Amino acid sequence: MGDPRIGEGKMEEKRRRKGGIRTMPFIFANEVSEKLAVVGFSANMISYLTQQMHLPLAKAATTLTNFGGTASLTPLLGAFVSDAYLGRFWTITASSIIYQIGMISLTASAVLPHFRPPSCVGNQPCQEASTWQLSVLYASLALTAVGAGGIRPCVVAFGADQFDGSDPKQKTRTWKFFNWYYFCMGVAILVAVTVVVYVQDNVGWGWGLGIPTVAMGVSVVSFVVGYPMYRNLEPVGSPFTRLAQVVVGAVKKRGVGMVGVGELYENDELDETISLDGKLIHTDQFTFFDKAAIVTEEGDRVKPDPWRLSTVHRVEELKSLIRMGPIWAAGILIFTAAAQQSTFSLQQARTMDRHVGRSSFLIPPGSMSVFTILSMLFTITVYDRLLIPAARRLTGLDRGISFLKRMGVGFTISVAATFVAGFVEVMRKQAAAEHGLTDEPRSTIPMTVFWLVPQYALHGAAEAFMSIGHLEFFYDQAPESMKSTATALFWMSISMGNYASTFIVSLVHRLSAGPNGSNWLPDNNLNRGRLEYFYWLITALQVLNLGYYVVCARFYTYKPVEVRGKKEGVCMEDMATTSV
Repeated sequence: MGDPRIGEGKMEEKRRRKGGIRTMPFIFANEVSEKLAVVGFSANMISYLTQQMHLPLAKAATTLTNFGGTASLTPLLGAFVSDAYLGRFWTITASSIIYQIGMISLTASAVLPHFRPPSCVGNQPCQEASTWQLSVLYASLALTAVGAGGIRPCVVAFGADQFDGSDPKQKTRTWKFFNWYYFCMGVAILVAVTVVVYVQDNVGWGWGLGIPTVAMGVSVVSFVVGYPMYRNLEPVGSPFTRLAQVVVGAVKKRGVGMVGVGELYENDELDETISLDGKLIHTDQFTFFDKAAIVTEEGDRVKPDPWRLSTVHRVEELKSLIRMGPIWAAGILIFTAAAQQSTFSLQQARTMDRHVGRSSFLIPPGSMSVFTILSMLFTITVYDRLLIPAARRLTGLDRGISFLKRMGVGFTISVAATFVAGFVEVMRKQAAAEHGLTDEPRSTIPMTVFWLVPQYALHGAAEAFMSIGHLEFFYDQAPESMKSTATALFWMSISMGNYASTFIVSLVHRLSAGPNGSNWLPDNNLNRGRLEYFYWLITALQVLNLGYYVVCARFYTYKPVEVRGKKEGVCMEDMATTSV
């Protein structure tokens, strides 16, 4: 009989030959198509609902926010299915097909007259879409939301999976992947808010929805074609079950005295499927959960009950998620600040001179977000091509600076963005007062809209640092078997940031209400408000949040890993970097 180690070596070599940079076009195509579809429609959905479906503005706005909220939360479900049952490849494939069905249905409702109410005639009231027509619309939106929930958390994790974390050369490419993933996503969003929206408004909704639908279909086929080249990590069961088992085991043995680290339960064979790239080693934090790894009966070593006895690796999985919590929470407020671009910054733009030079062309208020995307793309390019090589020479890290430092830079730039926005608002109101337009909210203030570019550009630069650093953090520090679930936390932070914005705006609007209808955030006349105070309130909250983040990052303990083939105690590349 041959040596079984030879067979194992061949299998390992075959696994290493898969993946790599050659798989990126197939993976990026899927992400770009999804962004073309979802952003191209959601950015202009309010126009479709009011002008094509003839919904009242309030009802259309509610539909829009419900869709946005659902689409931001479904990644948690998609990530759970991926990590526990299907794996990332099949979750992306199945979700893309569901998304494609939703887009086809949506395009059909825009093309076929029977799925829309008749056009408005003269001065007669427009006929609102019927119940069954709305049912088709809502079902289509639900399908796209479910599809996006499986694509968003898995694409970024699946792309990073193509680079072997135990190979130093491939590990360097992992961090480049995050930069170029976000770059491609930004390009897709830029095309969506310009070309796709233009086609919808000026050519027709059939073409405006048909183009991203066809693009999505092509991307599904190309993604599946790349299957033989992918490095696929198999699902290993529900990670939440393992976490629950650690908690239950620790509670059951809460009265048991602590033992030495060397006496805690280890079982490499049991943990093999959830620690392909390395086994977690013991840390001295949250030692209460170590009780789950204490052997109280010798029979447990032979046939352990997972609800009473967990390995050190499984205990450390729970500890890793707990340690990530404070860093995750710090990221919420930056998305709260960024959300103002599509609300109050847009209202500012609507009151200003939006002509380009001496031409008659007017910049649509909603298109001001182009400056955010351009700034983000420029920052990513400069960071990847110039800053990383320079920082690498100073820090010795392959990715230049740690993701915690990168996030800290993003937080700082975001503070500057809202601070500058407040001063621009002061200037805008002064211009309105000087020209006697304070009581004329619909008149154009003779102040160019390009004064808003700095705040949009700063938000774009902040996103390039913070959002990508956030993704790196979640992917790197999450337990190996929970990469998709941890990546979904990124999308959840965006959702929470938007909900926090709604809460703060509502609170400020209620508490700042004064006599004669005065308010920091007036309903009708921004020139009579105190929007600059609101911006500076967000700035102050961000300063406090930055201080909170610095403390959390300073005391953060990196996930310690025993890399396969190395001695125990050899940890991750950045384990010694514990401060912003």
